[in-house]
Amino acid sequence: MILNVDKIEKSFGARTLFSGASFQVNPGDRFALVGPNGAGKTTLLKIIMGLDTADGGTITFAKDVNVGYLEQETKLASDVPVIEEVMAAAHEIRAFGARAEELQLKIAEAGETGEVPQALLDEYGRVQDRFEGLGGYELESNARQILAGLGFPVEDFGKPCAEFSGGWQMRIALAKLFLRHPDLLLLDEPTNHLDLESVQWLRSFISSYEGAVLIVSHDRAFMDACVDHVAALENRRITVYTGNYSSYLKQREDNLEQMRAKRAAQEREIAHMQVFVDKFRYKPTKAAQAQERMRRIEQIRSELVILPEGHKHVDFKFPDPPRSGDMVVKLEGVSKSYADKHVYSGIDLTLYRGDHVALVGPNGAGKSTLLKMLAGIEAPSSGTRDLGVNVGVAYYAQHQLEGLKEANTVLQEIDSVAPTWTVPQQRSLLGAFLFSGDDVDKRVGVLSGGERARLALAKMLVAPEALLCLDEPTNHLDIDSVDMLENALRNFPGTLVLISHDEHLVRAVANRVIDIRDGKMTVIDGDYDYYLFKREDLPQRALAADQEAKPTAAAPAPAEGSRTLRRHHEGGEAPAREGKKTREQRRAEAEARAALNKRLKSKRDRLKKVEAELERKRARYDELMELMASEELYADQARFNEALGEYNGLKQALPALEDEWLELSTEIEEEVTHGGA
Repeated sequence: MILNVDKIEKSFGARTLFSGASFQVNPGDRFALVGPNGAGKTTLLKIIMGLDTADGGTITFAKDVNVGYLEQETKLASDVPVIEEVMAAAHEIRAFGARAEELQLKIAEAGETGEVPQALLDEYGRVQDRFEGLGGYELESNARQILAGLGFPVEDFGKPCAEFSGGWQMRIALAKLFLRHPDLLLLDEPTNHLDLESVQWLRSFISSYEGAVLIVSHDRAFMDACVDHVAALENRRITVYTGNYSSYLKQREDNLEQMRAKRAAQEREIAHMQVFVDKFRYKPTKAAQAQERMRRIEQIRSELVILPEGHKHVDFKFPDPPRSGDMVVKLEGVSKSYADKHVYSGIDLTLYRGDHVALVGPNGAGKSTLLKMLAGIEAPSSGTRDLGVNVGVAYYAQHQLEGLKEANTVLQEIDSVAPTWTVPQQRSLLGAFLFSGDDVDKRVGVLSGGERARLALAKMLVAPEALLCLDEPTNHLDIDSVDMLENALRNFPGTLVLISHDEHLVRAVANRVIDIRDGKMTVIDGDYDYYLFKREDLPQRALAADQEAKPTAAAPAPAEGSRTLRRHHEGGEAPAREGKKTREQRRAEAEARAALNKRLKSKRDRLKKVEAELERKRARYDELMELMASEELYADQARFNEALGEYNGLKQALPALEDEWLELSTEIEEEVTHGGA
């Protein structure tokens, strides 16, 4: 045991957060603490750290345990260089080093006068082992590796902490924490200020971390990759599940199914006995039996299964944006520099109606710069930006929220962009973005930065423009709100350009990916999974493109950064520069394509059948889920058992179909890519 949370109680006025909340973290465990926004996850972390007090219960740590805590917000006003600030945080490691040196002197002195006490040697051995285990001899090297993994370029290591924005200061706080190497890490939304590549580094770091970890996060892909337990805050208690987040969802649904069935049986038994009581309560010969049934009814009611609160599923049909022309925005011959810092040179990019583009790449590569140029927030140093016909632009970023009026309430801000919506509709939307109850009457002037960000995002989706440019829109949203946002963006008929560290969102929304690194831009016409498949080829392709771009007597060099990789359904990628082909070459290619199509016909036919069957069975599965949630079904035991049997059959059939679909899709993809030449 490294941490034991035992029967914690916590209330704010009439609102109870926890009632008997308990769980235990053992060495090496990686826990995710999950629950709806407002359930008390951050409050519980603060109680564990002693920054808040519980109304009852106990928090117990193992002896001499070293705990590190990352809060959601932090501010460093230090003028100390980043590398020094990070290294200074390792005070426990430095203390072990200082103690080891002190013991060395004592051992040397004792050796000069006689025999060295065994206790002194034992303590030196323990301290030295601890110092080495925490990386004491590689302190600066480890600090540099951690900073680089979190996205800091080497040239920024010497800059004062105070020069960095809030997001980068959060990374500094993370680096300080990781260098300390505590026995228990408590992390509150650690991915909020990271890019995708830094999140991937953090996953790897957490997965290989020798200590225990307790994380609050809304990033499902992140939790799937690096946690092995989930502590779910439900009904003011904590239920522990073994496995990652996806495993938790499945186990929770299985448990919920059993709980629903048990509660339905309890309610049927109560109803059956109540009929007897109502009929015979006042009949002398049956009074004793009626009284016995009344006592039994009260006992069952005291033992009634309490169903956990359901996850919010808020589905809005947001208004469509004004219809634009086919071409939405075009950058032509664009370069961008900041003083001596060169970001882009001669890039060409055209986005069309319906493009959902994810910008990916290492931090500092220029993703936000490109997004701002597309949105018209920043002008290129050279080149042109053209908008298509009837294209309006909406830009969202954490630090650009000037459109909110300080004197308005939250509800008034939504009403300003959705005057035709009813108040219940407006409140439902705000509830999806974590504004509930009296929160909607708060003045904008008193909102926190996170609350302002959520309100600005809600306003944007109520009245969207033809081109949406979003920079990290999921920060400060819980998983249910991210689901709502994901659905809205996936069904958005206009053009979307997105920067996000949330891999699940990117995978669900993007149909094009732009990889930005080393001043170059590579466009992948395909979803995020296809981008990952092609990413290994990018360095070699960039090198080949650079060699091709060198001027020759035959042709001028193409503009740097303008080349794209395009995925075709049959022929793989388009060449970087097409030349004329002979009739024989074209005939040979046509024959090769025909042979490939013939070879793949049976697999494609089977794939279509599997897809149709999957769609039908998934639809029936969803129908059964909704049907089994009705009280009417519980009252009919025969119908309930029939529905439950069909539901269990579908639960077994769907994974097999999904596996077959994946296998067929992979085989077809591989043959198209490697066998279609």
